[in-house]
Amino acid sequence: MNNTLLLGIVGSMAYGLAHAGSDVDRLGVFAAPTEAFHGLRPPIDRAATVVRHDPDQTVHEARKLAMLCLDANPTVTELLWLPDELYEVRTDLGAELVAIRCAFASAPRVRDAYYGYAASQFKRLLATGQFQSKMRKRQAKHARHLLRLLDQGYEYYTTGRLTLRVDDPEKYRAFGEEVAADPDAARPVLADARERFAAARSPLPSAPDERAVEDWLLRVRKAYL
Repeated sequence: MNNTLLLGIVGSMAYGLAHAGSDVDRLGVFAAPTEAFHGLRPPIDRAATVVRHDPDQTVHEARKLAMLCLDANPTVTELLWLPDELYEVRTDLGAELVAIRCAFASAPRVRDAYYGYAASQFKRLLATGQFQSKMRKRQAKHARHLLRLLDQGYEYYTTGRLTLRVDDPEKYRAFGEEVAADPDAARPVLADARERFAAARSPLPSAPDERAVEDWLLRVRKAYL
């Protein structure tokens, strides 16, 4: 896509959880022409995201990506924390975005986005016996990614840093299979996460640095005027 500012390989490849048949997922951010925001249908909301398949790629317009990151959306936030070798496009403005990644974080939003989401999904599992999908393979995948969110979210919440690649991939794969076979296997993990987050103190601020984020976005708009 034209005007791509940042594009990287995300998902299982970035987490170290990929297997031989795993897809390669790409996530990026692009800049719409500034004049487009003055027309009848500005590139916001759904129009601000472009999804392609074969290969799988999702790109968000700069403003939408910024808003998602301000909410600490885990799927989008990971674009800012990739190791250098996983970036396939990184323009000057894309590098500036990575440089201000800490400006997006705030303690309550990180806690809600990582622990809050994972906990709600596990509670649903324990109440209904399944996630949204009934397929065992999907159940296992969802469970291991929820465990990853709990672990990565705790690191992010307590250190202000986010490491995407997991240390022990087998731990997550085994947990996924256990939960797919018996949802009650999630109970001790959920209880442990609840205790860890409740006892933790976060160095993150109570609110994100929106001024720094807006300054970056205004530089994008000026560049594409």
